[in-house]
Amino acid sequence: MPRVQRDGQMTLLATENLAIRIDGRSILSGVDFAIESGEIVTVVGPNGSGKSTFMRALIGALAPSSGAVKRRDDLRIGYVPQRLQIDPTLPITVSRFLNLPVRRPAAAIAATLTEVGVGDIASQQMTTLSGGQFQRILLARALLATPDILVLDEPTQGLDQPGIAAFYRLIERVRQRLGCAVLMVSHDLHVVMSASDRVICINGHICCEGAPTTVSAAPEYRALFGLGTQGALALYQHAHDHTHNHGGCSHGEAAE
Repeated sequence: MPRVQRDGQMTLLATENLAIRIDGRSILSGVDFAIESGEIVTVVGPNGSGKSTFMRALIGALAPSSGAVKRRDDLRIGYVPQRLQIDPTLPITVSRFLNLPVRRPAAAIAATLTEVGVGDIASQQMTTLSGGQFQRILLARALLATPDILVLDEPTQGLDQPGIAAFYRLIERVRQRLGCAVLMVSHDLHVVMSASDRVICINGHICCEGAPTTVSAAPEYRALFGLGTQGALALYQHAHDHTHNHGGCSHGEAAE
């Protein structure tokens, strides 16, 4: 992928007319998307809208049925999955988990664990971790790759409200330190609107996109989430430039 630069930013990853079909069923169609260095972009949409499918296509875990995904040639991606199951009978410590599949220097592991707020659990068994600790370990594993773009698929699923707020604060600190882009799927709509530079609303295609205040006011977005003309989302004010189009919102079924 050519290193396209706009306004001092560099395009890291893009799709062109991306479509995904699974078992003959259309999951995503006509998706044009790009993310640039340093951006925080959040993908929202109802259950079954194709958000996780979209993320899997972006990281190369799922091949497009048509269209294209273009990544910068030397792009480093750090991925935090929605969930990861570990056999409860498998004896594996945090330190050993972070050395898979690539062995990392002990000092790098220690520093990263400290950064994500769990510096004292390197010798603990993965199966004994709390939900919040487990998510921070997955984040640490992604950060050890020194990513240009950090991709998170519903990273706060299962966390309580204080845990969710703390996790998003951590993500912002990481972005500031690494200068990386952040692309995440989230159902935490209120936090999304305060933490994102740009929001993409998906329901089988891109319904609307732009700055948080633009998307929160879009009829397509408000219809998808059953919001009236007023709501808490309008409380968050941003002043980012934006684009907003991509047609109306489809309410047909789609698989996650």
